[in-house]
Amino acid sequence: MFRLARFIVALCLTAMVLAAALPARAFETQASAAWVYDMTTNTVLLDKQGEVPLPPSSMSKLMTLNMLFEALRDGRVTLETTFAVSEKAWKKGGSKMFVKPGDLPTVEDLIHGIIINSGNDACVVVAEGLAGSEDYFAELMTARALALGMTQSTFANSSGWPDPRQRMSAHDLGRLAVHLITEFPEYYPFFGMSGFNYKDRVPSNGNNRNPMLKVQADGTWTADGLKTGHTEEGGFGLVGSAVHKDGRRIVLVLNGLATDADRARESEAIANWAFRQFALKTVVKAGNQLAEAEVFMGDAKTVGLVAASDVRLLVPALAHDSLTAEVVYSGPITAPIPKGKILGQMIIQVPGLPAATVDLAAASDIGPAGFMDRVLTAADHLRARYLGG
Repeated sequence: MFRLARFIVALCLTAMVLAAALPARAFETQASAAWVYDMTTNTVLLDKQGEVPLPPSSMSKLMTLNMLFEALRDGRVTLETTFAVSEKAWKKGGSKMFVKPGDLPTVEDLIHGIIINSGNDACVVVAEGLAGSEDYFAELMTARALALGMTQSTFANSSGWPDPRQRMSAHDLGRLAVHLITEFPEYYPFFGMSGFNYKDRVPSNGNNRNPMLKVQADGTWTADGLKTGHTEEGGFGLVGSAVHKDGRRIVLVLNGLATDADRARESEAIANWAFRQFALKTVVKAGNQLAEAEVFMGDAKTVGLVAASDVRLLVPALAHDSLTAEVVYSGPITAPIPKGKILGQMIIQVPGLPAATVDLAAASDIGPAGFMDRVLTAADHLRARYLGG
């Protein structure tokens, strides 16, 4: 008697349902790994080798910052808390904030030093200040990353210094970026800052290397984070985020590029592609009736199915052909049915992108059928079941 009902409905954007055409052409990046994510619609736009663990270089400093931001949130430290500088931190090679033994940089200084100067020394100071030793801090980083769902990340140090045990996938770096943006809005503006000179020790080339922060993009979008990285083994990489003037935010991760110039060019081109090849549309409005479902033992034969919420999707910018969507519910639905009860789903597929699902609710109250109607309906179903007609 009851069955899973599936049927196709035609949708058209101008009628607040979906129209789409050719899928947007995937961006052909030179990076060995790339992951691009639209935060506004929770849509993955590009995934190239996204799950492969690779050397993350200084991009792994984002995990050190996450550990520090969590300590700030928990009240274990404040922005004014000072950390001592060990000889190990002072002697650390590579990019520096240029702290020395005897200095007492504040947590805020160290955040600037890690983000803007990419200071390996600053990372060691934070690791030792929070965990006592960098080795133990790296263990904590690995455990915390796993708890956050970053299953392809392991850490041997706090800075991204080359080590075969220091690995992160592009997907994990992107997931971490989204986490930092959403969980720590009070600290996220640090990522958009371009210059910091601790005690006038930092050379002019020691400031923020994120090339996206310098892109004008004709005013259509602006970048505000997050971190670059480079090692001989891993090549040039970047975790970036940008916001379109319409409010859309994307996160992009690139790794394994050959040169700094490639990194700058690819990151700008990918942001332009993500913002220009996809349009944000309200394809279904809450309350719009999209279909009807059969009713069993009710004072009406059918009940309208309406969208329970607005649905905003990315669709290819050059959409023109009609696209169908599938409505699924288990029916007929037994009365009584209160208005607003979720009865089924509509599954919308945009070419080249993941399917989107919207809950469908009862458009009105459906009461139980009268006594005689119930008797007749029951007789009809018994006849159909046992007599075949």
